[in-house]
Amino acid sequence: MLSAHQHRSATVVMGIIVLLLAAAWTTHHAVVAFATDAETRSRLTVVWISLFLVFLLQTFMYHLERVPHLTDRARRQLDALHVSILVPVYNEDPGYLRLGLESFLRQTRMPDSVHIVDDGSTSGDYGDVRRWWEQAAAHAGVATSWQVVANGGKRHAQAHAVRVSSEADIYLTCDSDSCFAPNAVEEILVPFARPRVMSVAGIVIATNNRANWLVRVTDLWFVVCQLVDRSGQSAVGAVMVNSGPIAAYRAAVIRDNLGSYLNETFMARTVMFSDDSLLTLYAQQRGLTVQQPRAICFTAMPEKWSHFSRMYLRWMRGSTIRSVWRMRYLSPARPAYWLHAMRWLQMILTQMVTVWLLIVEPFVFHELPPRSMLVIPFLIGYAMGLRYLSIIRSDERIRQRAVTWLAMPLAIVLAWTLLRFLRWYGILTCAKTGWGTRHNGAEVSLDTRVSEIRQPEPAPVLAGHPAPPRADTAQFGMQKPRYYPASDPWAEQRQSTDTW
Repeated sequence: MLSAHQHRSATVVMGIIVLLLAAAWTTHHAVVAFATDAETRSRLTVVWISLFLVFLLQTFMYHLERVPHLTDRARRQLDALHVSILVPVYNEDPGYLRLGLESFLRQTRMPDSVHIVDDGSTSGDYGDVRRWWEQAAAHAGVATSWQVVANGGKRHAQAHAVRVSSEADIYLTCDSDSCFAPNAVEEILVPFARPRVMSVAGIVIATNNRANWLVRVTDLWFVVCQLVDRSGQSAVGAVMVNSGPIAAYRAAVIRDNLGSYLNETFMARTVMFSDDSLLTLYAQQRGLTVQQPRAICFTAMPEKWSHFSRMYLRWMRGSTIRSVWRMRYLSPARPAYWLHAMRWLQMILTQMVTVWLLIVEPFVFHELPPRSMLVIPFLIGYAMGLRYLSIIRSDERIRQRAVTWLAMPLAIVLAWTLLRFLRWYGILTCAKTGWGTRHNGAEVSLDTRVSEIRQPEPAPVLAGHPAPPRADTAQFGMQKPRYYPASDPWAEQRQSTDTW
């Protein structure tokens, strides 16, 4: 099975220091080379010093992220919590679904219950996977339910699972292609030893990271963002967005906000996406939101540009909507409020600086940027990218990850060009609130030829164990679920034909 862990290496720390010094030297060289008079030198010095100080602040903050050490008493308290995993499924590849379900049964700390909701999939009924899972879960002593419901969207699928797990203390959300590392459940619970922690984000890496270079670069960019930006936010208890493939919440955070969660609208349109960032916002209103870098999850990344661009547009539109809600609902007393404001200020200033250097300086002041200036972003990118090498995977050698790390210039160019255009296009079209993917089935399938990802063996037939029932909801070790046909306030909302 797949496994991964974070390794804090002194080599990586020294590499960051060396590249920081190199970046500082190159910045100074660019300023001197660019300056032809005192006025120009003053202009550029302010620009570069400001950006470099922001980079140093980011570096300082993400190194402050710490994982608490548990006492025996705290460990016993965490072991006593009922952990329920919510698994919404829609047009997922059966191979990825089964791989993820098997990972739940190989945890060092087993979940207490797992609830799968098939949200009206049109590409298959998952009969074989369901039969295997129900037997395997019963054999492992994990309570489970498998519901087949009319399509209502990912949030409604999660709500179905919440309603049949009223005993849960912690809800662990994931995607249908999530595959947890063997210690993911145990590690993601650790920050909850602090009573003020309301949600915990895990680290997401690509299962199919060697499918092609698009996936490699996406994995590099995504992991670095988590271990740089989000680690810095976690240091002050203000993680902005938990990743959907693995995140944990105190149960009350979800239960108490279920109505608004299912009925979010923006500009009079129902919002189908950005579910993870909305749950994070609910948690921010109650306490701390942190990251646990030791809780790692594998997930399938887009292998085609069309799939990736739709996913990224969805993220940017969701980020824009969520920014409005943060400014409206977050208290200025929360660090998350000011981190959010600083992020927007940084983004706007970065755009202004780019326009200034590439347009204003050449055409107004007749000064072309020196070629040495182009080295700076790549050095900074390589420095931050060293965090990518701190994740050790069971299915990949360190030299293979180093090859991906060397592709950092490709990730930077992509961020400067296509992703920048998609970001602003997403901001301007944030009123388009549909999901946009998986309408015609799974877009990424498990490659069974990859030897490192082994399909699980069929569950053994248990002597005297009856065949699992084939009703729409089958449960083991649980009471019969309650239904809400008349009083369910979200019944009308589920009539939507939108897919997620």
